[in-house]
Amino acid sequence: MPEVRSPAVAGQFYPADPVSLRTSVREYLEAGHRPGGAPPKALIAPHAGYVYSGPIAGSAYAALEPLRGRIERVVLLGPAHRVFVRGLAAPTVEVFATPLGEVAIDQSAIAMLADLPQVTLSDRAHAPEHSLEVQLPFLQEVLGQFTLVPLVVGDATGGEVAEVLDRLWGGDETLIVVSSDLSHYLDYETARHMDEATSHAIEAMHPEQIETEGACGRIPVQGLLLAARDHGLRPTTVDLRNSGDTAGPRDGVVGYGAYLLKPETSNDASSPSRSLKRFALECIEHGLDHEQRPPKIAERDLPDEWRTPRACFTTLRLAGELRGCMGSFDVTQSLAMNVARTACRAAFEDPRFGPLSREEFDRLEVEISILGEPQPLPADSRAELIARLVPGVDGLIVRDGPHQATFLPDVWGSLPDPDDFVDALLTKAGLPTGHWSPILQFERYTTTKAD
Repeated sequence: MPEVRSPAVAGQFYPADPVSLRTSVREYLEAGHRPGGAPPKALIAPHAGYVYSGPIAGSAYAALEPLRGRIERVVLLGPAHRVFVRGLAAPTVEVFATPLGEVAIDQSAIAMLADLPQVTLSDRAHAPEHSLEVQLPFLQEVLGQFTLVPLVVGDATGGEVAEVLDRLWGGDETLIVVSSDLSHYLDYETARHMDEATSHAIEAMHPEQIETEGACGRIPVQGLLLAARDHGLRPTTVDLRNSGDTAGPRDGVVGYGAYLLKPETSNDASSPSRSLKRFALECIEHGLDHEQRPPKIAERDLPDEWRTPRACFTTLRLAGELRGCMGSFDVTQSLAMNVARTACRAAFEDPRFGPLSREEFDRLEVEISILGEPQPLPADSRAELIARLVPGVDGLIVRDGPHQATFLPDVWGSLPDPDDFVDALLTKAGLPTGHWSPILQFERYTTTKAD
C-alpha cells in the first residue's frame, strides 16, 4: 500500500463529506469570474476556510476548466503555518488524500530538486499544513487526474523559490499554483488599502514591494513573480475581497486575492497581436482619405483579443517628438474600436496640433498603451498619496467634480519626481498645484504596450 498523507483540515476548513464538498466547490467555480483568452500557466489563490475564501478561490480556478485533461502535473506551493521549515519541504509519501480521492505525488519531479540545498524532505511539515490541502479539492474538481508536486515554503528567499520553479516549469502539461492569503486581522478599510497595494505590486511584477504583512505566502508569491519575469508571464487580478465581504465581521478581516499569470505572447487581450500598430496606421490612413473619419470595422473578422473590451491610449510621434495623444477609458467598446477611435483622434483632433498631413503620415511612429482596469487609490493626504505611488509603473487618474485628467506611466520619464508628477496632473485637470479637497479622487492603472 502506498504511504498516504491524510486530510488534516477536512470538516474544519471545508466539508468532510464528498458530496457536500463537491457541491460547494462546484458552486464556487460556477460563481467565479471567467476571464476571456488563453488559460493561465500559473495562478495564486487563497487558502482560508471555504466559507471565507472559497468564492475568491473559485474565481481563480474557474479559469482552469479548459485545461481539464491537458494538465498532467501541478506544482503547488504554500507557506508553512504549523511546523518550522528551512527552505522548501517536499514530502516522501506517495499520495495526498482528500474526501474527493487520492492524488499521486510526482516523485520523479521531486528527485529533480535533490541537489538544491534549499529543498528538504519532511512529511512532518506537510502533515498539519492547510495551505496546500485546501487547494486540492478545487484542483481535483476542475482538472480531474493529475500528479502533484507539493512544496511547503518556510525560511527561504524569493530567489530560492524561483530556482525551484525553473526546474519544474515544464510546458503546457504543468500548472503552477501558489497558495496565499493577503493581510491578516486588520480593520476592513486598512485591510482593503493594504490588499490593493499588494495586488498592485503583483500586477506590476514588483515582488520586493510586497510587505511582510501583505501576504502570508509572500515568499512563494515573490518566487513566482521572479520566475514569471524570466518566462514571459504577466499577472492579472481576477478577484480581490476579504472576509468582511464574504462571511465575517469587519473589525478584523483577512484579505484574499485571485490572480492569473499568462504568457504575454498568448492569444489574449492582455497580450495584443503584434499587428495592432499596423491596424492603427491603417485607420489613420483611412481618415486621411475620408474626411478624418475612422473606418467601419467588421469585428467578426478580427482576432479574439481585439474584440475584447479594453481601454487604450494611442500616441503619435514624428522623429521622437510628440505629434498627438488621445485615449479612451470606455470599456464598453472593443479594443479594436478604441484603437481606431483614439488613433484618428490623436491624428486629427488633438488640440495641441493641427490635423495630420499625408507627408507627416509617411514618417509617423505609433505607440498603443492598453490599460489595465483602474483601481481606486484612496489617500487621506497628499503625503499618503505620494507614498503609495509607484514611479515608472503607475498611470494615474484624478477626478474632482467636473475636473479630471490622466497621465500614462510613460509620463514618469519626463516627471520622475512624484510631487512634480501629481502637480502636473492637477494642472492638466484645471486644478491648482497643491490642490486637495474632500471630493478629490485618484485611481491608478498599469499599461501593456502593443508591439
